Amino acid sequence: MSKSLARVAAALRAAGLADAPVEAKGEIRTAEAAAAEAGVAVDQIVKSILFQGESGLFLFLTAGGNRVDLAKAAALAGGALSRAEVEVVRRVTGFAIGGVAPLGHLSALPGFFDPRLLEFPEVWAAAGTPRHMFRAAPRALLQATGARVADFTG
Repeated sequence: MSKSLARVAAALRAAGLADAPVEAKGEIRTAEAAAAEAGVAVDQIVKSILFQGESGLFLFLTAGGNRVDLAKAAALAGGALSRAEVEVVRRVTGFAIGGVAPLGHLSALPGFFDPRLLEFPEVWAAAGTPRHMFRAAPRALLQATGARVADFTG
């Protein structure tokens, strides 16, 4: 088991989320690929999107079919944002792009949670690698991540 996957599995256990990560048949770097693998709607996939602000990184957990509205996201973060650079994402979260989990990061991040995710009985998210994911009740995931429900999509 990779260090990233082990870290996510430990974070899931610590949060009381019972389901362990599962390995996909192929890479699941997109919401569409993850939805097909899990047999769910695209919006049931949690995308972990990171933006860089003056005070650091911000995590936006959004439904697979939604896009982050940069102006709304910046208002929540309290200043201008830009896409986080690949090496910054890896250094701060410990994950590579395409496998960034919503929890189990190397550093704590302020996070925001798309209310669309709360409309489903279960959601699926990356588990630290481009081949692993886990399912969770959205409210349990929200609590585990410490994110704040907010409108940041457009």
